[in-house]
Amino acid sequence: MQTSPDLWLFFVLVFGVIVLPGMDMAYVAGSALTAGLRGGAAAVAGIVAGGMLHVAVGATGIAALLVLWPAGFDALLVGGAAYMAWIGWCILRAGATAPSASVGAAPRESPVQSAIFGRAILTCLLNPKAYAFMLAVFPAFIHSAQHSIAEQAVRLGAIVAITQVMVYGAVAVFVASARQWAGVSAHGQRWTARAVAAALIGGSALTLVFGWRPLVL
Repeated sequence: MQTSPDLWLFFVLVFGVIVLPGMDMAYVAGSALTAGLRGGAAAVAGIVAGGMLHVAVGATGIAALLVLWPAGFDALLVGGAAYMAWIGWCILRAGATAPSASVGAAPRESPVQSAIFGRAILTCLLNPKAYAFMLAVFPAFIHSAQHSIAEQAVRLGAIVAITQVMVYGAVAVFVASARQWAGVSAHGQRWTARAVAAALIGGSALTLVFGWRPLVL
């Protein structure tokens, strides 16, 4: 079966969006830092599940309503930014009170993987950039002369999921590896946690600054 050039273009656009640091990537990194590779994998799975919900939302046109209604979009923006900042604060507190033992030697203190999965879905659904992407890009690819809207949505969703696994999976592996290295030093562990927390909190502020849509009367 030949691959449509439109699908390759969609992949390039999706990859360009996913590879840019944002809420989803920061959550995957934070989960891999606090819970190791398994935690990072659970976060990636949750982000992928959230991405599939975004595809469903985009296919039904709800994304257009959120973006075209500034008050609703801004409410989503504030909620997502606040949630990302809260995760960063939790990681910062956990890093400040971490024991001197190796990170990998205390799995009982790692978050439950099912909880990480659920929070990853919420993080993805609270990401306003995803709704903006679905409005700006998705409609141009959802209509196909050879496939129904449902079939095309499945094809586009598969591209989104595969790209998320590739990019966020690499982030999870990298951070989990760095976590093992930092685990030999409590000092290194604390500074790694601070760096991830600062990225989350700073990212939440930048999300508000660059994403806020003023209400035009």
